Amino acid sequence: MKILNVAKFGTSEVLAEIDGLRSKNNDVSDVVRAILDDVKKRGDVALFEFSKKFDGIDLDSLSVKREEIDLAYSKIDKDVLSALKSAKQNIEKFHSAVLVRKSKKIVTQAGVKIWREFRPVEKVGLYVPGGRASYPSTVLMLAVPAMIAGCREAVMCTPCDKRGECNPLVLVAADICGVDKIFKIGGAQAVAAMAYGTESIPQVYKIFGPGNQYVTTAKMLVYGDVDIDMPAGPSEILVFADDRANPKFVAADLLSQLEHGAESQAVLVTYSENFVKKVMNEIGNQISGLSRSGIINDSLGKSVAVVVENLDQAVEIINSYAPEHLEIDTIDSEKIVPKIINAGSVFLGKYSSEPLGDYATGANHTLPTSGYAKMFSALSCDSFGKTMQIQKVTKRGFEKLKNTVEILASQEGLTAHKNSIIIRNV
Repeated sequence: MKILNVAKFGTSEVLAEIDGLRSKNNDVSDVVRAILDDVKKRGDVALFEFSKKFDGIDLDSLSVKREEIDLAYSKIDKDVLSALKSAKQNIEKFHSAVLVRKSKKIVTQAGVKIWREFRPVEKVGLYVPGGRASYPSTVLMLAVPAMIAGCREAVMCTPCDKRGECNPLVLVAADICGVDKIFKIGGAQAVAAMAYGTESIPQVYKIFGPGNQYVTTAKMLVYGDVDIDMPAGPSEILVFADDRANPKFVAADLLSQLEHGAESQAVLVTYSENFVKKVMNEIGNQISGLSRSGIINDSLGKSVAVVVENLDQAVEIINSYAPEHLEIDTIDSEKIVPKIINAGSVFLGKYSSEPLGDYATGANHTLPTSGYAKMFSALSCDSFGKTMQIQKVTKRGFEKLKNTVEILASQEGLTAHKNSIIIRNV
């Protein structure tokens, strides 16, 4: 982990250094575009061929059958099932509470009322990664808000292993969320299948979920034919801590995100280089006992500690970096929040460990990465729907508005617009 001192380099150079270390996806667009085109043209036939080519499996069906889901329950412990249900309950509670289905009616002037009403996206696609690990928590984070929003059809794609079996935890998580259309397909080909539809996999209107650079590129390329939730890159965390923070806690939370992959990044922002050394010492103590220490060592090479002189510099670093996860472990953490403009999910205080949000607080862990928090929000029920504007104008309201509309329509040369007003002047 490299130490950068703002007093020595300045904030601009520090930010440039961090950005230079931040992982950038390779350009795989030509490869992905060929996959998308093939699936669009040949449907299931292409999917079966890609399963054999990329996953080494000859599938006779893309669909996960009910008996496979029932078998999955027998493969997991009762305490694991209980943990999934507990996490699901918290996610449901939070997401249900923040969804606004109908806004307050606003009277813009006498006789004119406007309001908004929420409507779900009817058909959604949920992508759940496989590969090095499988993530039932991602199923919960995608499927729970989709169901609360009222999406009529949720299609889930997730890779299978060389035996043609999907991770049992992923299948159970999908089942307890009510997802009953599950397909054994991953990668860019899964995104293509959901975007364009095949003989087996229904076409959807919006695709959700994280993935590798091929999945992310595929989502970006199908955008326009369908909507997507957000671009997704390597996981990242920024911890802003003062000298009173516990270096053991800070080190553990930085490591928690670095184990996601060799391209992950952790940033520590603090006032003291001495504190940085304490955290780095703790990282050294803790890393040897972790199952993904090799991955963590790789991602530590992309990680930095930034020593700032004051709060303003810290805030500038945070908002410019726009972290996926932001922990603030300072004596005045809640007072700092109003200064934060760009962050995916924020954690306040020494006990608000980021992994709690990954699994069980009820907040969503599908978040903008790679600086996209400057323009994208954390996933929520709102992501699974859209709002309609509704307006009602009485005769009194019409009389108040007609002169304004006639003048503006005339100025824009839209005589039919003006006529629709004049014709009511009776």
